[in-house]
Amino acid sequence: MSEVVIDVQHLSRTFGNLKAVDDVSFQVEAGAIFGLLGPNGSGKSTIIRMLCGVLPPTEGSASVLGYDVAANAELVKRRIGYMSQQFSLYADLSVSENIDFYGRIYGLSERRLQERRRAVLELTSLGNRTDQLAGTLSGGWKQRLALACALIHEPDVLYLDEPTAGIDPVARRELWDLLFDLAAEGVTLLVTTHYMDEAERCSRVAYLVNSRLLVCGRPDELKRLPEVTPTGARRWELTSPHLTEVLRQASHSDAILDSTLFGQRVHLLAKAELSSPDIRSLFHDVGEIENLHEALPTLEDVFVTLSRAEESRANKNMSDEQQAEQATVLEKTDDAARFFEKDEADQKTETTERSSADFENNSQPSPSTNRQHSRPTWNGLAAILVKEFAHIRREPTTLFFLFVVPVLQTIIFGYAIDTQIEQIPTIVYDLDGRSAGRELTSAFGNTQTFHLIDRVYDEEEFRRALTSGRAKVGIGIPPDYSERLLRGEQVAVQVLVDGSDSQIATTALNAASLLGTNISIEMARAKGESLPTVPAMNETGKPSLPIEMRPRLLYNPDLESSHFFVPGLVGIILQLVTLFLTSFAIVRERERGTLEQLFVTPVGKAGLLLGKLAPYAALGFIETLIVMVMMVYLFGVPISGQLSLLLLLSLLFLVCALGLGILVSTLAKTQLQAIQFAFVIMLPSVLLSGFMFPRSQMPTPIYLATFGIPVTYYIEILRGIVLRGADLMDLYPEVLGLLACCAAIFGWSLSRFQKQLS
Repeated sequence: MSEVVIDVQHLSRTFGNLKAVDDVSFQVEAGAIFGLLGPNGSGKSTIIRMLCGVLPPTEGSASVLGYDVAANAELVKRRIGYMSQQFSLYADLSVSENIDFYGRIYGLSERRLQERRRAVLELTSLGNRTDQLAGTLSGGWKQRLALACALIHEPDVLYLDEPTAGIDPVARRELWDLLFDLAAEGVTLLVTTHYMDEAERCSRVAYLVNSRLLVCGRPDELKRLPEVTPTGARRWELTSPHLTEVLRQASHSDAILDSTLFGQRVHLLAKAELSSPDIRSLFHDVGEIENLHEALPTLEDVFVTLSRAEESRANKNMSDEQQAEQATVLEKTDDAARFFEKDEADQKTETTERSSADFENNSQPSPSTNRQHSRPTWNGLAAILVKEFAHIRREPTTLFFLFVVPVLQTIIFGYAIDTQIEQIPTIVYDLDGRSAGRELTSAFGNTQTFHLIDRVYDEEEFRRALTSGRAKVGIGIPPDYSERLLRGEQVAVQVLVDGSDSQIATTALNAASLLGTNISIEMARAKGESLPTVPAMNETGKPSLPIEMRPRLLYNPDLESSHFFVPGLVGIILQLVTLFLTSFAIVRERERGTLEQLFVTPVGKAGLLLGKLAPYAALGFIETLIVMVMMVYLFGVPISGQLSLLLLLSLLFLVCALGLGILVSTLAKTQLQAIQFAFVIMLPSVLLSGFMFPRSQMPTPIYLATFGIPVTYYIEILRGIVLRGADLMDLYPEVLGLLACCAAIFGWSLSRFQKQLS
C-alpha cells in the first residue's frame, strides 16, 4: 500500500449556525490525483483551506505529510502548493516578477530561484511571456502562471481549487496534461472540479453534498455501486434526430425511471424487463431511434443518483414543523404566482378591450393609456429599495458609522471646541517678593485669562519653562518693584508671551496690557485725589502711568498665523497620507484574494506587516522632507532648533502613523470600511490634537483623551523645535508619549493580525 500523504478524520467546520463541512473522512496516497467533487456550497474550498492550515477545523483532525494542520500549520505550508479558485496573483506585476516573489517568499536563494524559474517556465510554456503583466494574460495563461507560482518551491502536495474554471477546452486539456506530468513525478494532487470528464481522470474521487461526504473511491468502483443501477433496472443509450421529443416521451412513461441528455445522445434508466424492441416501441411516435444499446453508468449518473438519494433522505429527516413551514412557503408562492398570472391576464384583457375601442372610435389614446406606457420607467423601484436596505441591514459596520459615530462626534466636538482662550499656563518669576509683587501676581490670576501654574526662583528655570512649552506666559517682576512704586516712579514688569500659538499669544498680550492699564489708572486715581502732583514720572521727568507693562513676544514676534499652523499642518498631512496609504494594505489584498494566497505560504506575520510598512515609510520620509522644505521656503517658517532631532522624531512619528494604518487594515473587512475607519481617526486628529484649538481649553475628560492621539505629541514636537528651539530635554514628555503610542499601536496590530481566515 502506498504512503498516505493526506489523512482526514471526522473533519467539521462551522461558521456560526452554518455547518460548512460535516464529519468528512478520507485519505490520499502519495502520487495520486484525488478529485473532490460537489455542487457549489458543498464545502470543497473549506476543506482545502483547512488542509492548507489557514482555517482551523471546528472538530476532527487532518494531517498532511505527517503534520497536524492545526498544530503545525507553518511546517505544512513549506511543503504544499496552492492554486485558489480565483486568480489571486498580482495583476500589476509581470509573469517573472510574480514567480520571483513567491520564490523569495519560500526562501529560495538567487541561484536556486533562477534554476526553479527556468524549470517552471519550461513546464508551463510561459518562457516567451515573462515580461507580460499578469493582468493582461488570458484565462488559460493565468492558470499556468498560478501553477508556476505554486510549484516554484517544489511542493510535495499541490491543492488546486477548480483550476480549469472559466478557461477554454484546449487550455483545460493542456493544464491536465501538466497535472499528469506532475503526478508522474510523485507530486500528490488534490483537485476540486465541476466537470465530470475531469473527474474521470482522477485516480480517486470523493463526492460532497450538503457538506457531507457521500462516497469516495475509484471512478470504476463508484460506477458499480448498487445504488447507481438498482436491481430491476438497466441503462440504455440511444440517438435520435428528435432528442427533445424523446426526453419528453420518456418523462411520461412509467417504464422509464430516469432520462438524461448527454450531448447528442440520451441515457435512459429503464425497468429491467424492457428489451430493445420494447424501448423502440415506446418512442415510435417520435420517429426513428438510432444506435440503441445498453450502456454503463457515467460518473454524472453516479453523482446525480446519489444526490437525489441524499435529498430524499434529508426530506424524510425533516421535522413536521419544518415540512409545514416549507408547505406554507410553497403555498404562498403558488398564491402569489396565481395572483400575478391573473393580474397579467386582466391587464392583457384590459389592453385588448381598450385597443379595440380606440380602433372602432378612431380616437386618440386616452390619458390612462399614456399612464400605462409610462409605468415601465418606475418598474423595479421597490425591489431595488428592498435589496439596498437588505445590504445595509446585513452590514453592522455601516449601521454603526451611519448612526453611532455621528452622534459621538457631535457630542465630543460640541463640548471640546471652544475658541475663547482662558486659563493660559503662566509662570511667575518674582524678584521683589513683597506685598506689592504678590498683589500684582494675584491680579494676573484674578483675570481668569492667566492660570498661575508655578513660581520659579532662578533665570534658567524661568527660561526652561517657556522653551519646553510648559508655560505660555512668563511674568518677571523686578527686585525694585515695591520701592519704585513708593517713590512714585514708573516700574517695568516683564511679560514674556509664547508667540508660537498666535491665538493664545494675542489673548495674553491684550489681557496683560489691559491689566496694566487698569492697575495704573486705579493707582493714579488714588494719588490724584490727595496730591497736587502727578502719580508718577518717567525717566525724562514727564508725567506717566505708575506701572508700564512691557510685553515681549518670543518665537513669533509678528504673530503670523502661518508660523503656528504650518508646523502643525506638517503633522496632519503626514498622518493623512500615511494613514490612507496603509489602511488599504491588508484590505486590498483580502478583497483581491492575494491575501489568502499569502496565508498559504510560510511568510511570517511580522515579516508580512513590516514588509508592507517599509516602502511606505521610505515614501513618507521623502514626503516629510518635501513638506518641511515648503514650510521653510514657501511659508517662511525657519527651523529654530536642531534639524537632525526634528528628522529623527519625524521618523518615529512616521512609523507610528504607518502602524495606525496597518491597524485600520486589520480592523476593516472592506476598502469602504477602511475609508470609514480612517476618517474616524482623522477628525479627532485634526480637531483635538491642538492643531486648530488649544487643548488646555477642553473639558478634562476630552483633554485626557487627547493623550491617546499620536499626532498630538508630534505637533508639540514640531512647534517646540521649529518655533521655540526646544531640545530633547524640553520635549522628553512628548517623545515618551509618542513612543508609548507607537508600542501600543504595533502591539495591537500584531495581536489582531492572524495568518488564518475567519
